[in-house]
Amino acid sequence: MFSRLCLLLVAAAVVAGCGNAKIKADLIVHHARIYTVDSAFTITEAMAVKDGKILAIGANDKILNAYTADSVTDAGGKAVYPGFIDAHAHFLGYGRGLFEVGLYDCANWDDAVARIDDFGKKHPAEPWIRGRGWDQNAWPGKNYPDNAALNKLYPTRPILLQRVDGHAAIANAEALRLADITPDTKISGGEIEVKNGQLTGLLIDNAVDLVTKIIPAPTQADYTKWLTAAQKNCFAQGLTTVADCGLMHYEAAMIDTLQRQDVLQMRLYVLLSDDTANYRRYLPGGPYKTDRLYIKGIKAYADGALGSRGACLLHPYNDKPGSYGFLLSPQSHFDSLAKLLLATDFQLCTHAIGDSGNRMVLGIYSKYLTPGNDRRWRIEHAQIVNPADFDAFGKAAIIPSVQPTHATSDMLWAIDRIGPDRLKGGYAYKQLLQQNGWLSLGTDFPVEDISPFKTFYAAVVRKDAKGRPDSGFQKENSLTRLQALRGMTIWAAKGCFLERETGSLEPGKKADFIILDKDLMTVAESELLGVKALGTWVGGRKVW
Repeated sequence: MFSRLCLLLVAAAVVAGCGNAKIKADLIVHHARIYTVDSAFTITEAMAVKDGKILAIGANDKILNAYTADSVTDAGGKAVYPGFIDAHAHFLGYGRGLFEVGLYDCANWDDAVARIDDFGKKHPAEPWIRGRGWDQNAWPGKNYPDNAALNKLYPTRPILLQRVDGHAAIANAEALRLADITPDTKISGGEIEVKNGQLTGLLIDNAVDLVTKIIPAPTQADYTKWLTAAQKNCFAQGLTTVADCGLMHYEAAMIDTLQRQDVLQMRLYVLLSDDTANYRRYLPGGPYKTDRLYIKGIKAYADGALGSRGACLLHPYNDKPGSYGFLLSPQSHFDSLAKLLLATDFQLCTHAIGDSGNRMVLGIYSKYLTPGNDRRWRIEHAQIVNPADFDAFGKAAIIPSVQPTHATSDMLWAIDRIGPDRLKGGYAYKQLLQQNGWLSLGTDFPVEDISPFKTFYAAVVRKDAKGRPDSGFQKENSLTRLQALRGMTIWAAKGCFLERETGSLEPGKKADFIILDKDLMTVAESELLGVKALGTWVGGRKVW
């Protein structure tokens, strides 16, 4: 009897012990200030991760008592956020640019030429010299350069140097010769500058493509070098997902290959370039999705950039009378593209800078989209909008995809282009947010710095990295810290149809998160630009 009782007690103890057994996770993060960015904006302390996804989230005791893991991170009270998402960037282009001549902070054209010469001497085997980042608006006189100095330095080696926004370039005589560009060459949706019957080397918008299309195709080794370098820098900034806007199908295929080989861990949402080859490759089969890659969007270009006076305006430029800018394709092209994509599951995202370009795109979208639709067709930049056109965003559920650092980069000269009255409808992020209750934020890097902290600062404080202007640029259109954070996480995810799997820290979602050295939501404005990512995790795996 006594033996039987002992056995019963032992069995009961075993059952009780099993009931208290901890659940095995892969990773636990605890003693943190976790901003989940869920619908209630819950702030909590700990989370458990299993198989790349969040298993549970809650108070320290709740998670530590219920879960165990081989990898445990004590955050020491630091702020934890969902991994930042850049809703509009050029990831591949940025990576390529890391191996070209950097001209972003040139003081003048002579400075740029000196850098080009130095690069050419250090890389004699490179058949082309390429670079990006020059900005005549930052130079004394604000005049465009020409290629005379380049022709003297490199008469037989082709050179192509893109402006900071990518919508203009300087090509030397050899590059122009290889591209068969003469003073008589005409191009629709672009401009080839000729002075005194001679080419100056300045190419604007579609004219740049005449040169880029003859540059030798990169190898897989080139892609690997570019993409892994871009990934490293993005992870260091706390970016875990990037929308790469405007790729060809073979570039997307290379990204897919490197991701499957685990060479590339960055998650990418791809907008394919407006190109018939891309339509033939992808439209019949529909969007393509893996754990790290989603190809679902099409990127079209309505007009050029304000800095190069290619943005299409309703009224002439203040500093170039008689010039309205231009559309990069006939209006009928954008209408037929919208009609084509409406019959598919692909998202249409159109670059529009000028008030005329935005009005045209809004009109075409509104023709095909019904109120309350969930197509999430986007206007990229939505930079200068006529006051009469703001409501069109909300009426047809058109999503603004904007880049706050554009406002603080352009503010010193944009008024020269369009004057104070039109500028009031420019970079109007608060007004755009009010149309649908959400908007996606990005940087457009490498046009701007890749830093999401600069995005946050520009959106909230409306100042540049030098603290200009003292009062903030058009502060009435600033976003709150909460709105800016959502724009860089859950709203950016929503703009890429990824909100069910990333953009917030909730059970079942991918464990993409970052730990910061300072808390974005509470740190003083003066310290925002100094915030740094201490660690970055993608799918529960520490990548930086």
